[in-house]
Order: sequence, then structure tokens, then C-alpha cells
Amino acid sequence: MLGDPLNEPIARLLAARVRTGTWLDQQTFPALQWAVPGVIPEGMGLLTGPPKAGKSWAVLGVGLAVAAGGCAFGKIPTGAPRPCLYLALEDGDRRLQDRCRQLLLGEPIPALFEYVTTSTPAEVPVIIAAWLAQHAGQRPLVMLDTLGKVMPPSSPGESAYGRDYRVGGVLKALVDAHPGATLLVVHHIRKQAGEDWMDSTSGTNGLNGAADFTINLNRTRGENSATLRVTGRDVREGEYAMNSVDGSWYLDGRNLDEAERNAEQAKATANLGDQQAEIVRLVNARPGGVRAADVAGELDIDPKDAGTYLLRAEKAGRIRRAERGLYTPVGSVGSVGAQAPTLSASYTSHTSYTTCTACGEPLDAGGDSAQTHPGCEVDS
Repeated sequence: MLGDPLNEPIARLLAARVRTGTWLDQQTFPALQWAVPGVIPEGMGLLTGPPKAGKSWAVLGVGLAVAAGGCAFGKIPTGAPRPCLYLALEDGDRRLQDRCRQLLLGEPIPALFEYVTTSTPAEVPVIIAAWLAQHAGQRPLVMLDTLGKVMPPSSPGESAYGRDYRVGGVLKALVDAHPGATLLVVHHIRKQAGEDWMDSTSGTNGLNGAADFTINLNRTRGENSATLRVTGRDVREGEYAMNSVDGSWYLDGRNLDEAERNAEQAKATANLGDQQAEIVRLVNARPGGVRAADVAGELDIDPKDAGTYLLRAEKAGRIRRAERGLYTPVGSVGSVGAQAPTLSASYTSHTSYTTCTACGEPLDAGGDSAQTHPGCEVDS
């Protein structure tokens, strides 16, 4: 019984920790704060990507934008200038100065931009905690680049997951003590990644589990374009097209919505030939849908070839078929929850089709010499 003197500590614990729905319903909490609106919220998060992909350039650009009150990724206003601490543990003073000057295009380095270039694993949480306390209430941004540089070893008997979750938990606790603050931790990815990009984070999923959000910069080596992928507890999941110019990372689009559409477009046309990619782009630009005759007229190609291209793109999951002969973007209304069909071996680029010249759908196998389905003439 809780009334027993031996259980008084438990009773006090319950009284202190358990809250009611009525209490919760009466509370007013401050709005979520952002380091970069729509992309980097308050809390502890990871920025992952392969080595030499441009992560350090990206995070430095964000820090300079926040400290100066400028635009992150060239397009997203960060608001009034705020304190920023960059733990640039893979850089020295000279390299950091060169990079700042390159990104700022001659503008002075902001006074609110502060940095550290050397630290031990034991010193990192002490430095972050002390700096956050100095700037409490100012929505400061801390960037740790990279975690691997100061990752502590596992404790005796501790699993790799346990170590990762413990380290992530320590970092999260530091920033949780200062509502409105953000701690962005740069980390590498594994060489072998699963289907889910979150599984690529180096180490175990303990770090992802502890983090409030995870951001991934996905760039093919040698290319200037990339995709910025975002997920988290308080941030809308999304993928955004990016471009790099002389170290600076920019949204490929006027805003996040346009950059997201451009990322979807790039994914839809990846690894396609020029003609097929052009057709997929045309479909994606027409949410109401297109037919083979529309494609043929727009691109000045044979209607039968247009139907073949549309059918192949639909079978590959690049576009969807809303009804017979009508093709729409994959994300259009009615496709929510639908799975993209797999590319069957019977629909390779070498397969020829007998298709309706009006709607683009296959004609019955072994049929006569008709070029359209009955009634499709009206649709053409």
C-alpha cells in the first residue's frame, strides 16, 4: 500500500511525475523555434552524408547565415542574427578563414560566429554546455563537425547501439536544457546502405533514435547537384533539390516547395533516356493528366511511340495511370498509399508494344489490325 511509510518515496515520486490530461490541456507552450525554417528545428539533430560530399561547407554556410541574419542555402531567411558556435574539429584557423571568405563573397565574418578547432571527447560536452549557458534565451546554434572526431569508446560490456544511444542522449540533454537552441551534429554514413536512407548513418541506429531530426546530403561524387533529405519528430519529412557553386549550397528552386518539386522531378527522370525523361517531365507538369495524343502533339513524335513511352514509364513507377489512357504524376490525387509497380522483365527497353494510338494502352494480344480501342477515337 502507498500509505505504508516504506512506500512514501514512491508516493512522492508519483505525485511529482504523473500529470493529468486536464493539466496538459490547460498548458500553453512556446512555438517550435527554427535555426533554418522548415529544415533545421530546435533540438539535437544529425547532418549525414559520405566523406567529401560537402557536409562541412553546408553546415558552415548555415552557421554564417544564422550569425549574420542572412539566408541559409541562399533562399531561406534565418531571421535576426543569433549566436553560433562551430566546433570545426577537422579544420584550422587558416582553412576556416579561407572557407568563410569564400562563402561570404567579401563580406566580413559575423561577430556572432564563434568557433573551436581542437577538443577532446571529454571536453566537447563541457564546452557546449558552458557556451549554451552563456547564450541562454538567444536561440543559439551549435554545430559539431564531426562526431567521429570525438566519439568516445564503448564502456565495458556496453553494446555499440548502447554507446551510440548514450552519446546521442548526452548531446540531446545539453540542448534540451535550453529551449529554442539547436545542436547540429555532422556525421558520416556507412558504405553499405539499406533501402531506407536513415539506415546509412554510420554506426548503429542508436544515434538516429536519440536525435530529434536527421538530415542527409546525398550527392554523387563529381556532380554539383544533390538532394537534401529531412526527417524528424517536429519537422515535415521532405526531399529538396540542391546545387553547389564554389562551396556554397543553394536550394534548386525559389523556396522549399519548388526545391521539393525539382527533387521529385530529378528522381522521376533518373537513369532515363532523353526522350523518356522529357515525357516524364511533361506528365509531371500536367497534374490533370495527359494522353498519348497529347504527348505526340507536344513533342512532335509518333502517337504509337508516345503510348509506348508512357506505358514503360508507368510500369517503371515514374508516372501513374489514373484511368485507361490517362497518365498523371505519381504524387497526384488518388495515388496516396499506392505502391509503384515493379519493372517486370517483360517490359524492358527492348520490348515492342502494340498500343492504341489514342490512349496509349496495349491492344488485345493477337487482335486485328485496328490502331485504337473501340470508342477511343472520341478521346483522341
